[in-house]
Formats: sequence, structure tokens, C-alpha cells
Amino acid sequence: MANPKDPKECSFSFSDFPEDVQLCILSFLSLPDIANFACTSKRSVSLCCNDTKLWFALCQRRWGPKTQINKWGGGQITYKLLYKTLTQWENLIGFWRHCGRAGLSGQCPRLIIFEWGPSFVFGSRLCPSKNGTYHVTKSPFLWMGISPDGQIVYFLDLEGQTEILSGDFGSWLEFVCMDQNLVPANVNFMGKDHFVVEENSNFWHSSKSKDVLRRISSSKNLIEDSDEVIESRIAGSLPDRFVSEMYTHFANRTSPGGGGDRAWRRQRKKEKERQGRRKWEPEHFLKVIDCSPTPDKPLQGLWKGISGDMNLNFYLVKYDEIGGIICQRIGDFSSSYTLVFWTSEPMSMQSPFSLEEERIYDDRIHFQPIAAEDQIHSQPAMTGIEMVSHILHINSSCNLMLPSLIGSAGLQHGEGRIWQYMNGTFGFGFLRDHFIVDLKHIIQEGRLLDSVNLLQ
Repeated sequence: MANPKDPKECSFSFSDFPEDVQLCILSFLSLPDIANFACTSKRSVSLCCNDTKLWFALCQRRWGPKTQINKWGGGQITYKLLYKTLTQWENLIGFWRHCGRAGLSGQCPRLIIFEWGPSFVFGSRLCPSKNGTYHVTKSPFLWMGISPDGQIVYFLDLEGQTEILSGDFGSWLEFVCMDQNLVPANVNFMGKDHFVVEENSNFWHSSKSKDVLRRISSSKNLIEDSDEVIESRIAGSLPDRFVSEMYTHFANRTSPGGGGDRAWRRQRKKEKERQGRRKWEPEHFLKVIDCSPTPDKPLQGLWKGISGDMNLNFYLVKYDEIGGIICQRIGDFSSSYTLVFWTSEPMSMQSPFSLEEERIYDDRIHFQPIAAEDQIHSQPAMTGIEMVSHILHINSSCNLMLPSLIGSAGLQHGEGRIWQYMNGTFGFGFLRDHFIVDLKHIIQEGRLLDSVNLLQ
């Protein structure tokens, strides 16, 4: 009889466990650990290649509460492919801001949020409401999914009018192919915090997705796009096509008859016409890493507030390496970011405050929503200095009248204040005027506040 106290007689190897137990244990390992384990034996390779059990368990444990794992790709793709794809896409979840000025498309949002769908990931453009309230309008911008044959597909929603479907991916794919406002796109990731969106003029569905295109081939625009893609596929990829054109051009110039030169010109004309039909220019986006305040940095994150023109604006507040505070206003589709204030060494004061500081606060007017429908935010909650917990001095500011001048020419030295309120929000103002811009949270505990879906 084995002695339970003797470790030699009670030892078990991993292979002694049932296969389901082995797969369950492996599902808790990281990908490098699974790869190392697969190198130990042929049996280990077989276990690590078990798609329906191991890779499904990996996907389900990591993303099961957020999306419907078995619906991705119409349930016809491998979970290993799904795991590889979602590992890259999950970093998208959250807020991203546009980098640089909007391109020729003129439809690039300044702020977007990515969320999980039932069998896809989608990004929505966020815009300040134009009705004098604190509401944030939300509309679709970028759709990301996997086709049943394993093709990664991206679609730009230029008009923001596509409804979010709850059905399977096949129905969703058929739906987006019929929508003429959706533009096939490519998303190129440049690290974890930067990606580029550009139009995919060579997009073409394969296998089952081709059947979808055949069923809806009565659409004139779709036929034109399909013919255009077919021509580009026949001509080859972009570098190969240019090499072919160069060879044809110089060869026909020396060949008898010289008739090929006219064909080359016709081909170049078609290429220019195709480029002229482009609906979207490449745009860059950067992730908003610190989008919420912390105890050490209570002002950082994304905020919204009513400004002097009585319109709602978005603000991004960051702390620099030396403890300074930078506040930028997130502009509309056509403008760049506007620097609102910057202070290198904020001086903090705590209650009780001096009579002079109380006078500076009490003599100022708080910008408030003018719309009657925004009853929750229209109440002047911060009317007394007793609601202020800290006061910070602003020693530099940016000229708000010249938003295009972000360099040294646009900076003017001016004194101001940042009033931190008891409820975790804050307001700011400058001594040269008599107003306070009160900022409120855009996101709280991972939830977008005061959002209004334009499709509802």
C-alpha cells in the first residue's frame, strides 16, 4: 500500500490527469508558456492544437463576458485565429483622439470610443451636442469584424447612420455590403497607442462573401466599385502595377508602331479617375491613456464644459513630467487642438481661503446650459466658495481668441485660477474676465455619461 506521506509514491505527472483537466490547466497559461509546453512532446503538440477546447477556453475566459465568442465569423473560423485577432483589438477598447488636422475627407471625428459588439468591434464618433446641453452625441464610425472565411474586414461609416445589429455576423456582413455609406478600410497598428485608418480601394470579398455581393449586384454603386476592384486586382498590387506600367511605357516607345503608348495613357487615366473617387484620406489616431482622474492627478482625463459661446466643448487635461498641468480643447472636424491653459508650477491652496480668493470666486459668473431640457445640469450647484476644496493658480494661458496659434506667438502670460470642487469636478477662469467654465466628467467608472445615440 502506498504511503501518502512519501512524495515519491504519491507523485503524479501531468499526463496522468484526464485530457479535459489538462486542457483546463493549459487555458490558464500565457501564449509563450503554451508554446514552450508544445515543444516537450508530440502529445503536448496535440493538446495545444485542440481548437474547440483549448483555444475556445482561452477566448471564452478572456473575452466571454464582453462579446459572444461563438458568433464571431459566423461560427466558422478557428478560435486560434479569433484569439490572435482579439488580442490585438482589445487594446482599442476605450477613447482615442485624432492626431493632426483633418484630411480632405472632412468627416474625421476628433474623439472616438471603441466598444465590444456581439460579434464585432465598433468605434463611435463622439461630438458635443449643439443644443446647449451637456449631452454627448454618439454615432458609428468604424466597424471591425472577421468574415466566415477568416478575412479581417474594416468598414468606415462616413455618415454615422448604420444601426448596430444583434444578429449573426453573416447577416451583419450582408447588411454592410448593401449600405452605400460604408467604405472598406484598412487599419494599420503602429504600436499599442497609435493606428492609421485608410480607405481600402482593393477590397474584395472571398468565398461566401462573394455570394453576398452577387445577391446584391443590382446596386449600381456596388457594381461600379466591384468593377473597379476587379481592374485593380488584374493590374496587380500597387508596386507591381507601377513596375508593369514603366516597362510597358519604355518598351512601347521603342517598339514598331508605338501603339502601346496610347494604351498606357488610357490606363494611367483610369488610375487617376479611381484615385479621384477616393472617399477617405489616411487619418492617424492616438489613444487617450489617462482618460479619468486619479487621487494623485485629480484633474487629468476627458472633460466637457460650456464655454463663452454657450456651446459644449470637450477638454483633455494632462500632467507633464514636472508636475505641470496642460488643458487642451478638442476641436471640431476641421480645427486642430486649442491650448486653453498651461501652468508649469501650480500653487495649491486649501480651505479656509483668504477674503481676496473668496471675492475672486464670488464675483464670477458660471457658464450654465441654456436649454430647458437639461434640468439636471442647469442647477447652479457650485454657487458658494464652501463647495471649493482646493484652489490652484494658473500662471500661463493661451489666447482663446487665436486658436490657430499654438506656438509661442499664441501664448500670453496671464493669471487665473482652477477651482476644485467637493464632488471631484473643477472649473477654471482667468482674472482678465469674469467667468468660470465648470467642467464635468465625460466618462465615469468606465461608463459614458449623458450620451445620446443619433440613431434612436
